[in-house]
Amino acid sequence: METLRDNYPHAGRMAVRPLHVVVVGAGITGLTAGLALRRTGHSVTILEQAPQISEVGAGLQMAPNATRILSRLGVLESVVRKMTMITRASLRRYDDEEVTASPGMPMVGFKFGAPAGVIHRGDLQRILLDAAEASGCKIITGRAVQAVDPCFLPRILAVNKDNGSMEWYQGDVIIAADGIKSSIRRQMAHQLGFSNELIPTGDAAYRLLIPREKVLNNNSLLELMDGSTGMRYMGPGGHIVGYPIKQNTLYNLVLIHPSKEKSGSQDEEIWERRGNRDEMLAYFKNWCPTIQAWLSLTDDEVVDWPLKTMKPLPTWVQGEVALAGDACHPMLPYIAQGAANGIEDAAVLATAFTCTDNIPEALALYQDVRKLRADTIAASASITGASLHLPDGEMQRKRDQMLRAQAAMLKSGVKSDDKWSDAKSQEFMWSTDVMMETITAWEKIVGSREVSRV
Repeated sequence: METLRDNYPHAGRMAVRPLHVVVVGAGITGLTAGLALRRTGHSVTILEQAPQISEVGAGLQMAPNATRILSRLGVLESVVRKMTMITRASLRRYDDEEVTASPGMPMVGFKFGAPAGVIHRGDLQRILLDAAEASGCKIITGRAVQAVDPCFLPRILAVNKDNGSMEWYQGDVIIAADGIKSSIRRQMAHQLGFSNELIPTGDAAYRLLIPREKVLNNNSLLELMDGSTGMRYMGPGGHIVGYPIKQNTLYNLVLIHPSKEKSGSQDEEIWERRGNRDEMLAYFKNWCPTIQAWLSLTDDEVVDWPLKTMKPLPTWVQGEVALAGDACHPMLPYIAQGAANGIEDAAVLATAFTCTDNIPEALALYQDVRKLRADTIAASASITGASLHLPDGEMQRKRDQMLRAQAAMLKSGVKSDDKWSDAKSQEFMWSTDVMMETITAWEKIVGSREVSRV
C-alpha cells in the first residue's frame, strides 16, 4: 500500500500475562478492542445488547491515526477495498462560493504515512466483526449489561433479552465500550459523585443516503456521485458534509442544523426522532442549487439526530473496569474523529497489557496516554462547529479570509477554528502514534523507578 509507511518496531508484542477480558459493546470501539486484545494473547468475550449485529449507519471518515492501527491489526487491506478515496476536498459557503480546496485524502495519506478515506460504517463494522470472530473472540448478542457488581469485581450483570433472565459475566478486566448511554459509565459517574447527564448542544443532524439511481437524470449530481470530491458547506446556523460511498453507489449527506431540543433539556431519552422533511427543506431553502437538488430527492420521512455531549469524567478507570470510546469521550461529528479515537483506545489498551501484567498499572497507563488527548480532540470539535455556523457578517468574513490564507500558505502560523483543516490540528490528530506513545510512556515509568532505586 503505497501511502503506508510504518516504522513501528514493536510488531509481535504479546501480553505479559494472558487475561480474560469482557468487552461491553460490539460497535467499532468494542470490536477493535476485542481484536487487538486477542491479537496480543488474551481471551475475550464481547457482550452486545442488540439481538444481532447488523450493518447499519451512514458514511464515516477514516483518518491516518485510525488506519495506521488497523494496518497493525491486519484488517487495513479489507478496509481500503471498501473505502472511497476523496481526491479533492472543497470547503464552500452556503451560496456555493468555494472558500478553499485541498488535494484531498491521497495527499493526507502521503503526508502522514497512512491512508485516509471514507467508508460506510456498516462495512467497517462487518470487517471488524469478521476479524474479531476469526481471531477467537466470543461474541454474545442480546445481552443488555446493567451494572458492575461492586462486591465482586470485575463481574457484570446482564439481562438475557431472549428470555429475560439475569446473567453474570466474570473477567479479569472489563472494558465498557457501550457508547454515550453506557450503563457502566452511569454507575461509575454516580459512584464518583459526578454528573452523567447528556447535554444538548443546540444542534441536530439529518443523515441522508441518496442512491445512485435517483441522480441518473441530473448530470451535476451524477458528477458528484461518480466523482471523488468531498464537499463541505458552511452557512448561518449549520453546515453540510457530502461525499460518495459504497463504490459510488450512495451519496452520504450530513446536514447540521439547530435542534428543536433546547440547550439544557433534561430529556435524555430523545436520541433520535422522526424528522419533518418540509422543515428540513424550509431551513435550507436559501442554500445553493446543488443542495436544493439533493434535498429534492429525499424520502418523505427523514431521521433527525439531536447532537449531545457530556462533561469529561475525572477518570476513565475504576478498579479493573475501564471505559472506552463514546462511553468516556463522546465526540461531535464536526472533525470526524469519533470512531478514530475509539480505535486509538482499543490499541492503547492492548499495548498497555504488553507492557505490564499489573492490571491497575496497565489501565493507569491507558488513561495517561489517552485521556488528555481524547478530551482535547473532543473540545476542538465544538470549536469547529461554532466556526462553520457563523452568520454572514464581519466574523464570517474574517473566518473566510483566515481559511484562504491558511490554504494558500500566505504566512506561517496561520491558525483556523476549523480544526479539521487546521495544519497544527491535523498534525496533532493524524500523526500521533498512540501505540508508540504507550510504549514510550511505559519505558519512562520503568526508567524513573530504576533511578529511584539508585
